[in-house]
Amino acid sequence: MKNIILLLLFSLVYITHANSQEEPLNPKNNPADPGLIKSEITSMSWLMVKDSTEIKIGDVQTEIKKEKDKIYVITTVKMKQSPSNWIDSTIVSTSGFKPMYHSSYNQQRDIVLKFRKKKITGYYFDKQTNSKTQISETVKTRFFDSNFYPQLIRLLPLQKGYSDTISIFDYNPKSKIGVITATIKSTEETTIDYNGELKHVWKVDTTDDISNNTTINTYFIEKYTRKLLKQEIDLGDRKMIMK
Repeated sequence: MKNIILLLLFSLVYITHANSQEEPLNPKNNPADPGLIKSEITSMSWLMVKDSTEIKIGDVQTEIKKEKDKIYVITTVKMKQSPSNWIDSTIVSTSGFKPMYHSSYNQQRDIVLKFRKKKITGYYFDKQTNSKTQISETVKTRFFDSNFYPQLIRLLPLQKGYSDTISIFDYNPKSKIGVITATIKSTEETTIDYNGELKHVWKVDTTDDISNNTTINTYFIEKYTRKLLKQEIDLGDRKMIMK
């Protein structure tokens, strides 16, 4: 009888541990190091790969402003074929990176989201149809803003073989709406040529439910500074690079 009780207790501990391991990373459950993110401005060239030739299609500037209680991430995309810029703004808490605000403005649509506990409000304005949709979503699970999770990856305890899932919220009427998942598929250590200098980096492969896990985003993150040096976007029959 004693052995049976011990076996049951062991099984209960194992099941509880397994369930806790399966919970996606979220603002209340993540090993990210906030000390790794700094106020900075970085610029990257956006390239389309065609027949092994890299063709520049735009520039991406990312400004990070870190304050005591908040982190601001502002991304400005300047496409060569577009007369106006694409501007994304995200605000998260410094502790746990809980989403607070997100906006995205481009030629096709505008999105504004305000995150309040279990309620998300805002609007989606489709400029093609001139229609505006008010957003009011109730969620029961914790999540990161989908626009912030690429930054979050830089702050995780990356090591060879590291993988995990990340709970994110995304609003896109043409794709997904609500709490979905991003997945770190694999992590390996490698080197890349960065402006003529050899850099030791973590190569991190990810997918997410936004693209039904068909698009592979590969991040090349400098091992010691955790700066994003390069990003590859594999769309199957197409490939893009930011560097």
